[in-house]
This record gives sequence, C-alpha cells and structure tokens, in this order.
Amino acid sequence: SSNKTFGGFIRKYKATAESLGGLSTQWNVFVPSGAGPFPVLYYLAGLTCNEDTGAWKGTFLPVAAAEGISLVFPDTSPRGANIEGEEESWDFGTGAGFYLDATAEKWSKHYRMFTFITEELPNLLKTLSLPLDLTRQSIFGHSMGGHGALTLYLKKRNQYRSASAFAPVSHPTKAPWGKKAFSNYLQGGIEEGESYDATCLLQQVKADGNISILVDYVGESIPKGDDDQFYKDGQLLPEALVDASKKAGFTQNNVNIRMQEGYDHSYYFISTFAEEHIRFHAKHLKA
Repeated sequence: SSNKTFGGFIRKYKATAESLGGLSTQWNVFVPSGAGPFPVLYYLAGLTCNEDTGAWKGTFLPVAAAEGISLVFPDTSPRGANIEGEEESWDFGTGAGFYLDATAEKWSKHYRMFTFITEELPNLLKTLSLPLDLTRQSIFGHSMGGHGALTLYLKKRNQYRSASAFAPVSHPTKAPWGKKAFSNYLQGGIEEGESYDATCLLQQVKADGNISILVDYVGESIPKGDDDQFYKDGQLLPEALVDASKKAGFTQNNVNIRMQEGYDHSYYFISTFAEEHIRFHAKHLKA
C-alpha cells in the first residue's frame, strides 16, 4: 500500500527475511518530496507494537518531510515462527524481539532482529528503487525500541551517525523485561545480555567526539502526576545510563540525557519531543 502524505509518500513493503528464518516481515518507508537521495532514519517501536505504530502515532512525518529525511519503520519481532511460548505473554516473543540475535537453540533460527535491522533491511531497501542515501543512516526508538536504537548504535558506530531514544530500557540486565528476554533468548543468559545493554556498552566506549546520543525519559514529578509507570516499576533505569555516561567522561554535547516531568510512557510523550529528535538527527545526517 502507498499513501501520499506531507508532499511525499509512505509505503508498506513485505519480503521474506533470511535472517528471520525465512519468515515474511513488513516495514514502512516514508519518502519526502523532491529528487533525493535522502538520508535514512530508522524508528524502532516498543513492546506489542509493529511497523505501523510509529508511523501512525509518532508525529514524525511532517518534520522529516521538512528536513528532507526518509523514515523507515520495521516490525518489532519476527511473526509466525510457531515456537512454543511465543504467544504466552505480551513482553516476550511476538512483538518483543528486543532487537538482538538469539543464541538459545529454541529461538536462534528466527529471532535475529539485530542482523535483520543492521544488515538485511538496508540491503532490502537498496532493491526498492527509492531515492535513499544509505551512506547516511541514523536510528531512534521508544522503550524496547529505545533500547534497540541505543544498542545498535553503540555496536555499529560506523553505520549510524546518531541515536536517540524516548524512555528506553536503559539497563536491561538489571530490569525485569531485560532479564526475562536475555534468560530465554540468549544461551549465555543475562551475562551474555551485557552485549545488548546500553549502559554496559556506553561504559566501554571512550569519551570521544564520535558519539551523538539524545535521550528523553520521564522521571517522577513533585507533586506526583501521571508519570511513567514502567519507570516506577524499575524497567527503564535511565539513571544507570546517566552514571555510565559520566564515568566514561561524556559531556552533554555527546550524550544528552534529559528528564521530563509529568508525562507518561505513551505516544503523547513521544509526540511532544518528536520534532526535537528529528531535528537532532537532521543535524548529523545532513552534516
């Protein structure tokens, strides 16, 4: 399907993904008006979401159109693998791929979203005859997708120019969601999960000028408001990311982590700061 929007178009694609064990997967691409080629900004959505969530709710498209940036919205997991336990809970399995490459035998054939996003999806984009410049890529995301954006960026720094996140799962080896995911998807469990933990990865990076990260999260406000319940539940742990950044010697010019009071975990929060995130990436993608 294809729809005109903000002078450009958004189009849904479907293909068989080798890195997902031969399953079909879908993604959306927004292409602004003009000749291009346009730099590419990937958006990774959170738990229970799919390739439509960010495109429909994020309010990213008008700013991307104005900046001349293409947006790519992949799914959040493989679908239809028919693995026992895949559909039993909302925070694991379908819709909860955690943007890693599973190493536990049960999951390793299909749950390889890290390889799909970083390798196979860019190659698929090259086959579409779209005016995209894949030498200029950045990445952002929300919640589980914020975790994905930060970890993919930190593990593939030569591929992405910048990363940003809304309320990311910042320290998943210490959070219930992350512990559940790593204990099941990874043969080495939570210890292996440190290689997919933004806090752990940031601690390993030397403080240099090549890092460009923006994070917005919701802390607890005084007086108490409708704050992010998942922050309160210890799922996000953004303070750990702040500490890791400080210990590594980064300044706000390289790693800018901002607490926003009174919002919740929803797309109302995301849409409030969407324009700032798109313009942050535009600065790096168009440099």
